Amino acid sequence: MRAVVIEEPNKLNVTTVADPTPGPGEVVVKVTAAGLCGTDVHMLAGEFGPTRYPVIPGHEFSGEIVAVGAGVTGYAEGDAVAADPAIYCGACHFCAIGRGNLCEQWGTIGITVDGACAEYVKVPVRNLYRLPETVRLEHAPLIEPLSTIVRGFDIVDPQLGDNFLIYGAGTMGLLYLQVAQRAGAASVSVVDINEDRLAVARKLGADAVATSADELTADHPRGWQVVTDCTGNIRAIEDGLTRPIRGGTFQQFGCAPDQEKAQFSPFRIYNDEIRIVGSMAILHSYGRAVELLGKGVIDSETMITHRFGLDQYAEALETFKKGTGRKLQIVPNGPLA
Repeated sequence: MRAVVIEEPNKLNVTTVADPTPGPGEVVVKVTAAGLCGTDVHMLAGEFGPTRYPVIPGHEFSGEIVAVGAGVTGYAEGDAVAADPAIYCGACHFCAIGRGNLCEQWGTIGITVDGACAEYVKVPVRNLYRLPETVRLEHAPLIEPLSTIVRGFDIVDPQLGDNFLIYGAGTMGLLYLQVAQRAGAASVSVVDINEDRLAVARKLGADAVATSADELTADHPRGWQVVTDCTGNIRAIEDGLTRPIRGGTFQQFGCAPDQEKAQFSPFRIYNDEIRIVGSMAILHSYGRAVELLGKGVIDSETMITHRFGLDQYAEALETFKKGTGRKLQIVPNGPLA
């Protein structure tokens, strides 16, 4: 099959590799589409520590089952599916206490084992989710990023009527915006330096948008109950850490390069009882994201803007880095109908 392979940091090939064969408890999925993510950019740049090279990227994906391994029940060839990419050992301390996303042997399809930027991908059956009839295959790769948003809300545990400030109007910020609206936010404000992205945030219902949070403080002089960084940009993070209301929460949701550091005021964290929380990937949230997408919580058509073939993977990454569009997809098996 044809596949994208990240051989090592800064070395990318589109080549032919062996077709995957399902082992016991596994299926092979013919990939309909695979979403690009900031993590993919960090992987190629050597900035995401868990990556195991060489690897086929692609952890946001959907498709149809084409082969079933021994012992698989409940699924058959032709089923339309998506998959939670997370792979946990099930035996370490964190798995034992129900925190598999912190697994000491943490793995993910498309990061530590071969993923879906290929014509076919092998998936453990325990990771599969059958798609509701209301979810189109080409929209289903949005389930994975949406499931990380669901996990983020589990951690923040917002109150009805909270005011949200989101840094970043890319895919994750726009998904966060739509979920916050359904979660009972009193208002959701969005900051981004890209005016085109802010226009989309307005279209999706943001109460206020700006290129700097300073432009929004007149309506929120005390700050915001929930401030979330969806950029991974150090300057945005440092600014965001100054914005929670006293007793509020700052959530680091975006993936920053693993070598970078941010500065903040420890005194303010202490004096104003600011809660700082991280949000790592997916935990008991993928199935709920399937339900949310099936119920139309997310405007999928607005979210997906570009599709590229396998041979255009490098071009797709450059498009992503330029901030063009929103969710970009790789379509390994030819154009979608």
